[in-house]
Amino acid sequence: MSTRTPSAATDAPSDPAHASQLDVADALLTLLRDTGTEPRPDTQLEALTLAVAADLPVLLWGEPGIGKTAALTQLAATLDLPLTTVIASVHEPSDFSGLPVVGDDPAEQGIPMAPPDWAVRLVRAGKGLLFLDELSTAPPAVQAALLRLVLERRIGALRLPPGVRIVAAANPRSSAADGWELSPPLANRFVHLQWTHDHDVVVRGLGGTWPLATLPRLDPEKLPEAVAFARRAVCGLLAARPKLVHQLPGNETRRGGPWPSPRSWEMTLSLIAFATAAGSSRDVLSLLVRATVGDGPGLELLASLDRMDLPDPELLLADPTGVPLPDRGDLRQAVLDGVVDAVRRRPEKSRWDAAWTLLARALETGAPDLVVVPATTLATLRQEDWDVPATIEGLAGVVTLSRRADHAAARVAAKAGR
Repeated sequence: MSTRTPSAATDAPSDPAHASQLDVADALLTLLRDTGTEPRPDTQLEALTLAVAADLPVLLWGEPGIGKTAALTQLAATLDLPLTTVIASVHEPSDFSGLPVVGDDPAEQGIPMAPPDWAVRLVRAGKGLLFLDELSTAPPAVQAALLRLVLERRIGALRLPPGVRIVAAANPRSSAADGWELSPPLANRFVHLQWTHDHDVVVRGLGGTWPLATLPRLDPEKLPEAVAFARRAVCGLLAARPKLVHQLPGNETRRGGPWPSPRSWEMTLSLIAFATAAGSSRDVLSLLVRATVGDGPGLELLASLDRMDLPDPELLLADPTGVPLPDRGDLRQAVLDGVVDAVRRRPEKSRWDAAWTLLARALETGAPDLVVVPATTLATLRQEDWDVPATIEGLAGVVTLSRRADHAAARVAAKAGR
């Protein structure tokens, strides 16, 4: 009697025991994937949703495994947008510029550029979230082909519908596989958000509950005011600092990030309007502004936004005891300096007296050192026929004490330098 070893083909009949174990494994996987969401303050997630609502291309920068893809997957599911993921580094330039297709009469009709299948699916759906992953590993030729897609939403002869939003992700060159720096033209088309992990969010998410990603609630009544505020903020800064209109960084790495140009200032204006209409926090606005024009210009803009909310010096001179003063020290200092400057431009006895009344009030309600410089400057503006107001007596001691402290500090420094 001969024996025969079963082959792989004959040894693979369906085994109910094995099949049931696979079913159990699938059930376990389903349970592991079954997670929920909860409303939870998340600054970077709110910044992302605001940029998506503003229909601006967003680029998430972060180390591998930080959760960029998971955040976008959850965002697409919450917003009911079909997610289309395209790994930029594994595509050819023609995949984004379109493949030439010869028609019946090229001399008359030309040669159209056929779009890839994923672009066709997005057009048919009429909406979607296009996720361009691993952008920093795409070679320069592919980055060049992406320019038209990111800016004009065109792939070959096809135009993506308005309901499609574009979000990309990239790893820093130091942690990217065969990474490239982003070309300046491509980088200047994105809102660059630094994506970091929050310990509490990760722990609670692994426990089954992630933050809920929702589009911002825009107040319809605030829309005209938000647009006017954004235009006034950006135009006011650029009028005072014309060199900030366009500054191409000299460093190659910085060129691949956010930097100021007319295009990025336009994005900044849109984001300020959206953040204002949504009532977003200062932290969210800071992330968005620095993500479009960079840290330096962004911080200057944020400082100018603070000054926009300051009371008018003329109102303070007209009512030095009634108009509220800012609580923050730097803003209060700016207000007092502005009042003294207003008196300098139009020196009148009544205005000079009102400024002293305001300084006395600031001394009573805030840090004494904030009034030293404005009081010293205001004193130099006195004309011979102006009587000294009684309020100066309360300020004189503060100014004298400050000068003594400065002289003492100078003597200490002089001795230390010997």
